[in-house]
Amino acid sequence: MDYRQRLKEVREDRDFTQAQIGAVINKSQQGYNHIEAGRAELKIDDLKKLCEFYNLSADYLVGLTDENI
Repeated sequence: MDYRQRLKEVREDRDFTQAQIGAVINKSQQGYNHIEAGRAELKIDDLKKLCEFYNLSADYLVGLTDENI
């Protein structure tokens, strides 16, 4: 699974909006939308923030594993 799809899936499963998650990584809703849509790359620092926020491993969020370790 592509990491963008995983990010969207996790966000929707937890009932967050793009604007709410954008705020976690200091981006606008549009800026976060660009990440999910593939028009922008997710920076490592932002990945770390999302891992902490969601309490998920980076391997899980980027699709290297289907299990959160």
